[in-house]
Amino acid sequence: MRKVFSFLLTISLLGALLAGCSGGSGETKDGNTKEGDTPSKASTAKPSNGESDKPIKLEIIESGNNLPTPDKDIIKKELDKALNIDLNLTVYPSNDDYVNQLNVRMSSGNFPDLFMVSRQQLIQFSKQGLLLDITPYMDKLQQTVDYIGEDSVKKGMVDGKVYGISKSPQIPYNTLWIRKDWLDKLKLQVPTTIEQLKDVAEAFTTQDPDGNGKPDTFGLTGGKLFAFSPVFGAFGVGMPGNFYEKDGAVVNALYDPAMKDALTLIQQMIASGSVDPELLANSGLQHQEKAIKGQAGMVYIDWPNMTKEQFVEQIKTVNPNAEWLQMAAPSGPGGQFDGSWDIGAAPGRFAIPKALEKDPEKLQRVFDLLNYISNPEGGSMLVQFGVKDTHFTIDNGKPKMTDKAGDVGYSWLYQFTGRPEMEYLQAKFTLQSDAIKFANDQPRIKALNGFADNPEGFNSADADRYIEEEIAKFIYNKRPISEYDAFIKTLETSMNYKAFLDSAYEQLKALGYGG
Repeated sequence: MRKVFSFLLTISLLGALLAGCSGGSGETKDGNTKEGDTPSKASTAKPSNGESDKPIKLEIIESGNNLPTPDKDIIKKELDKALNIDLNLTVYPSNDDYVNQLNVRMSSGNFPDLFMVSRQQLIQFSKQGLLLDITPYMDKLQQTVDYIGEDSVKKGMVDGKVYGISKSPQIPYNTLWIRKDWLDKLKLQVPTTIEQLKDVAEAFTTQDPDGNGKPDTFGLTGGKLFAFSPVFGAFGVGMPGNFYEKDGAVVNALYDPAMKDALTLIQQMIASGSVDPELLANSGLQHQEKAIKGQAGMVYIDWPNMTKEQFVEQIKTVNPNAEWLQMAAPSGPGGQFDGSWDIGAAPGRFAIPKALEKDPEKLQRVFDLLNYISNPEGGSMLVQFGVKDTHFTIDNGKPKMTDKAGDVGYSWLYQFTGRPEMEYLQAKFTLQSDAIKFANDQPRIKALNGFADNPEGFNSADADRYIEEEIAKFIYNKRPISEYDAFIKTLETSMNYKAFLDSAYEQLKALGYGG
């Protein structure tokens, strides 16, 4: 990873020398500016045409909601003041509306100065020559690169060049939750192995843990196949279709020999009746509703939907004695992993139009903005929490929300380069701090799918649908595991999956994965 970035940086520095660029983003030597201060002179990049005091207009578009009007937009006012800009942010509540608007503007040449793009849009627009190749400018974005990390730089690359600024990575939220009061009633312990998990799920189904004398409970629920994430993890297997490193090589989970063993155990759990009978039909938060209603004894779910105040109240309303406990992933023959986590996925990314290279002054302001909101001692705190000593204070080195913090609940819309997720969440959700840390600390299989783009001619939607359908047949015993190899053969021949595999392996190898 470091080699890739060093190579890019060398190219960018050389490009800067050849072009006679001044270099640097105007940060201090350690890359810091003080909270609320205007960036240094070089970073401000005042125009030399006699209009040095005139703010430079920047237009940014993205999908989102709840942005206040400019006169009430606290973050805009602070950014304008700090960077001598007039920032016009437009958000579209519907992602479909955003995509339509962006496509119209890109095709008509009416480019925003910074705009959100999906991975596929990044590829499409870069190949059409519409995006700025940021590679020669990397030295001007050093503060941003330090903030988002070298892996995130890769997520904005197409054909070896950087065309997008990807947000800093998020952290995993999901874990297994279990009814401790049910365990106590049945005199059981929190399961620590995959076999114990299977036994507890069956006990929750057959031994009337709620004491109502009715067979109306089951052991496990969750959002479709993701309910079994820790089960796959106990066999050292990623979710079907995941790529990850194992024994020094990159493997696809479908080709991992342990996949058949994981599917066999899942099939046994389903056959025992201990799994939500509507598991694969669950949508939205139906699995959460079943847990809250007291139908399930275990649920695989994210911490906000079990610990936020309104959900805690719902749980207690149904049964004041209900006690949900966050539990560690069970161990198994392949180790102990709470499913997989795609380290290649980006929570978002932004691109700059190629046309902006004709306006170096405005381009520099875009760089200034990205660097400023990526500076932990500068604008980063502003776009996370608002204005210091108004919306938050610093207590023992950590941000602490004031009673006015709710006034900037929309600040995430300005987090164009992301945020330090753990610190941010623990500051925003102090009552859930332990649950946040617990979920983040669980070991995960590091999936690499976000780093691999689909090759031409491969329809991922068709392949994914076929995989989902056949995996469902295996775990519901509608198709014997003995036919697994035949399933793989059909996938390769009818869905062009072999071409996808070869392309992914090649891309991941180029990034240094798998030796």
